Amino acid sequence: MVTVAGKVVVVTGGRRGLGAALVDEVLARGAAKVYSTARSAYADERPRVVPVALEVRSAESVAALAELAADAEIVFNNAGVLHPAPLLTGDFAQVAETFDVNVFGPLRVARAFAPVLAANGGGALVNMHSVLSWLAGSGAYGASKAAAWSLTNSLRLELAPQHTHVVGVHAGFIDTDMVAAIERTKAKPADVAARIVDGLEAGDTEVLADEVSVAVKSALSGPVDHLVVPAAG
Repeated sequence: MVTVAGKVVVVTGGRRGLGAALVDEVLARGAAKVYSTARSAYADERPRVVPVALEVRSAESVAALAELAADAEIVFNNAGVLHPAPLLTGDFAQVAETFDVNVFGPLRVARAFAPVLAANGGGALVNMHSVLSWLAGSGAYGASKAAAWSLTNSLRLELAPQHTHVVGVHAGFIDTDMVAAIERTKAKPADVAARIVDGLEAGDTEVLADEVSVAVKSALSGPVDHLVVPAAG
């Protein structure tokens, strides 16, 4: 079981949306320091927040973050990109970028921070997935999140010997800039962040951050052709 109070935390994609809510949540729970990343440099005047520029597609950028945050004890792999490009007809560059950010990005972060977490007692790695990990119909994004789910489950086994607790998070639509143009019922980022940190501190290996994720997870034993994104409306 990992508690946040007194810990040093890394949140990738921490400037906006769910990442910003996670930064707020861990600070409220007493985190000693939070490294919060964005693709470009930015300012945060809170004394316990260290804003850092990070490009998860760059091994060099990720390595620089791991060197800077050598005191990290909890890492939230939250940075992501949404390109719902169809797999057959979408721009292949967007498909490739989606996998590079949403799958290989978290893997780069995990590989860079594994020795850091081991040196600091094991700690925790929290990876953001999506309910779309389990549902067909969202093109490259859903496929990348399915791959990220599998990635997390394998990392859990590989990191267990060093006592790093690995958590996978599934959530439906969250009210952030990323999905502002999509007309769906959306959860509040603060509510999702609270459920994620609750799960982490409870020792859960998987967090279903909203009711839609609970419902879809319960349907996984059914026919695969039923696992499709429902029409909006």
